[in-house]
Amino acid sequence: MTSIAHTDQHHCIGFVETSSIAKGIEAVDAMMKMADVELLMTTIIPRGKYLIMIGGNVADVESSLRAGIHTAAGTVIDHFIIPNVHRELFPAIRGRVSVDHIEAIGIIETKEVASAIYAGDAAVKSANIKLIEARNQPGGKGLVVLAGEVGAVRTAVAAGVASIKKDGMLIAEVVIPYAHEAVRKIVTP
Repeated sequence: MTSIAHTDQHHCIGFVETSSIAKGIEAVDAMMKMADVELLMTTIIPRGKYLIMIGGNVADVESSLRAGIHTAAGTVIDHFIIPNVHRELFPAIRGRVSVDHIEAIGIIETKEVASAIYAGDAAVKSANIKLIEARNQPGGKGLVVLAGEVGAVRTAVAAGVASIKKDGMLIAEVVIPYAHEAVRKIVTP
């Protein structure tokens, strides 16, 4: 796994998730040659999938993503662009983020990682919540975990779920008001 670059200044990021590691690597090459973008992350996901994250200005990310999708044709599971990335998304992709106070916990589980990252960005933009994580899990699933006041968590989970465009990508959505201390320990570092 290549770690995520610590250059959180990107206002636009793009993702491509492929069902082939080899085609994913080939897509990275095409993407980097197409436009002036920074490779922020690549990772092999269980079940032989490959996730690519790039950053840069919107036009460059769009043209780079098109090149990657064309190159990986037939193996692209999911792809998207987030033109105005929320600042909490990068730490949540890197790992679990500590929170001081948890009233309610929200969880969004997806079949693929890219959908979870997109849902995490939508969730944190929609309400005053803290994004704990938005990343891959064992088995290649995606998981978003967030915390805040009950109403804000409900709003954020609904926004995250609404952002998932592909049918069948959502596995579960959960809001746990006044979560028990044991549950808090499960979802936080």
